[in-house]
Amino acid sequence: MLAFPPSSTPLNQHSLVALEFWLSQLGATKSNEDPCLWIWTKPEWSAQIEVGQDELRVTWLEGPQENIFSFPYGLPRQDIEDALKQGP
Repeated sequence: MLAFPPSSTPLNQHSLVALEFWLSQLGATKSNEDPCLWIWTKPEWSAQIEVGQDELRVTWLEGPQENIFSFPYGLPRQDIEDALKQGP
């Protein structure tokens, strides 16, 4: 099992391998078409998480409604995880 830095560590201090492992632990699945895109499906909503160069961009899909938000990599992993789990 991969060891994570402490949850208070900003995402920009995580390796790409750790970042991808974290997304998979949340329940997201890496897209076969785009290696930077992750799909996360919950009963209430789904999300597309794009691992960009400067930020983590999330597009929440809730029925016909779409909400987009970006998380700078300078934020702590736990803060981003808590926000992601809240959904749109």
